[in-house]
Amino acid sequence: MTADTSRRAVLIAGPTASGKTALAVEMAQARGGAIINADSMQVYGVLDRLTARPNAQELAAAPHFLFGHVDPGVRYSTGAWLADAEKVIQAIHAENRDLIFVGGTGLYFDSLINGFAEVPPIPDKEIQAVEKLIQGMDAEKRRAFLREYDPELAERLEVADPQRVVRAVSVKRATGRTLSAFQRETGGGLLSGYVLEKIVLMPERAVLRRRIAERFEAMMESGAVEEVEALLARKLDPSLPAMKAIGVKEIAAYLAGEMTRDEAVDKAVTATRQYAKRQSTWFRNRMGDWRFLDPFARQDS
Repeated sequence: MTADTSRRAVLIAGPTASGKTALAVEMAQARGGAIINADSMQVYGVLDRLTARPNAQELAAAPHFLFGHVDPGVRYSTGAWLADAEKVIQAIHAENRDLIFVGGTGLYFDSLINGFAEVPPIPDKEIQAVEKLIQGMDAEKRRAFLREYDPELAERLEVADPQRVVRAVSVKRATGRTLSAFQRETGGGLLSGYVLEKIVLMPERAVLRRRIAERFEAMMESGAVEEVEALLARKLDPSLPAMKAIGVKEIAAYLAGEMTRDEAVDKAVTATRQYAKRQSTWFRNRMGDWRFLDPFARQDS
């Protein structure tokens, strides 16, 4: 399809703490654009600071969509996000604004560009059953387990991460069809026909590690502990995605007296750095045709 130069979208991906929000706001102000969240944790309410959603000043600087709009008790999916994003895209296009997608969830960006398999809803009990089955498995064992249900996907995945393995296995068990089979039927993405500017922010490793530590400490000082208290008070199913946000488990242990504050911070920072490493690997492997930028090169050179 020939791109329509009047329909423009900027896609800003990158690992956590890589400066995505600042760039998105800067570009939105310069272009009169609207910012759309493409991060699977920032969709959830309650965990405002802990998921590093834009602050009040950033929210006031440009229109923002799909931030904190999902209750933590909901098991939100990529398909649900795409349905919400489609409505937002239509509304923003009607206002003749540029679209600026920003986030760290590679699958959201992939589905925007390439489309998403129309898989029937999978029962929560099936997902939870598969989550229990893979508990304690390392990546090699998860891949072997996935191969029993979807050998095509098992060979195709760069990393057999828990989320994708659970998704594929639960789809096969619930529908009798492999996720690969559904994916072969995928049509074009929501941004077909748009002029796309695709950016991955990739700071130097040492800089990113420092920013992650500084940011988590700032989160602790600005309300993350109170957010986790509010979340725990709801007594939600621990398998829900919002309950797995980095920092929830660690702060919960601190609140229960099982860790000191410093121990909780240290463990959460370590978990965040590991997550950032996985994100970076995904972006490098799957987004080779995107423009990679180090937003802090001049400041830290």
